[in-house]
Amino acid sequence: MQSPVKINISEGLLIAMLASINFTHIMDFVIMAPLSATLKIAMSITTKEFGYLVSIYTFAAAAGAIIAFFRIDRYDRRTAIIFVYTGFIIANILCALAPQYKFFMMARLFAGLFGGVLNVLIMSVIGDVIPMERRGKATGMVMAAFSAASVIGIPSGLILAGIFDYHAPFWLLSILSAFVGIILILKFPSIKSHMEVTGSRTPPMEILKEYIQDSNIRRALLFIFLLMIAGFSVVPFISDYLVNNVGLDLDELKYVYLCGGLATIASSIFVGRLADKLGKVKTFVIAALISIIPIAVVTVLPVMPLMYVLMFNVIFFMCFGARFVPAMTLMTSCVQPHRRGSFLSVSSAIQQLGSGFAVLIASTIIVNGAKGELYYFGWVGVVACAATLLSIFVSLRIKEVS
Repeated sequence: MQSPVKINISEGLLIAMLASINFTHIMDFVIMAPLSATLKIAMSITTKEFGYLVSIYTFAAAAGAIIAFFRIDRYDRRTAIIFVYTGFIIANILCALAPQYKFFMMARLFAGLFGGVLNVLIMSVIGDVIPMERRGKATGMVMAAFSAASVIGIPSGLILAGIFDYHAPFWLLSILSAFVGIILILKFPSIKSHMEVTGSRTPPMEILKEYIQDSNIRRALLFIFLLMIAGFSVVPFISDYLVNNVGLDLDELKYVYLCGGLATIASSIFVGRLADKLGKVKTFVIAALISIIPIAVVTVLPVMPLMYVLMFNVIFFMCFGARFVPAMTLMTSCVQPHRRGSFLSVSSAIQQLGSGFAVLIASTIIVNGAKGELYYFGWVGVVACAATLLSIFVSLRIKEVS
């Protein structure tokens, strides 16, 4: 087993930078869900066309991860992160400038292409640097960026979109990303331990062949694919459902994401620590089983006051985030260190493909009513619950090797 590499900055500062990258990357993805109702009006598009905007991002991210698979372990992590993050910033500026649907779709494609690689790099650095006994906690802190994006990014984006238009959240994201990019250039350390492999380097296609033949890796990839189906068949359509079926105003959406995000910041860190104590698989199984109840509930909510909507959705977002912390920690630990970057590239591609297929599946099931309401969203919840149960079954058969 290879020891974690020593770096010339504190572990806390490194985690803070990774969390900042993840915050902007996650905000770029999740901001689309609460903007769904706004974008459908501004661009005169249907739920299915909105689904294409979400799925093109995820499929592009899968393509980016596949490209990274062939090259990622050949470069210093610092060089790779700064290069890819620069591309991410440019892509979001294009989103902010997009005048209409087709241009916006192309901008989302480029954002996904770079975003998918960022996800690989973040998890690779955690696997390279953080010791096994603290890896769950570190992953929980970095994954808490999802909650932070909900608490800070999404409400801010919704407020700006309400004052100006749908371009404003992407200008905010571009400015935040540029600030993070400057910090990375100044402070991010060189990490080359993954490059220090004795002997000849295995060709990428041989590595891919090894993965296909390795039953443990096959199970891990199936596990993450199912988990994406379980989550992203529901999440991108929640705001649309809350506005058109449950009766919320567009202005009230920010409270849903604000409260949900605040709750999950604490739960993500707690679950990360729990994974270090109880074990990643056991923690995941508990979190996933609990999550089935709120998934089933939020997809069939009737018209109700905001207070009750907040209660149900806070529980949903807490459970949604709690599953991913032990799951992503497990994914960093089921492959040898010198293969971690290339494996996480493949894993990221599978994640993004799963997310894309989840959105397409949901878009196919959902039918728009005459007043914009979503029919059959409850069946999407059934799909998500079934995928959750299958992911639990597969997780029990994954072995940790590093």
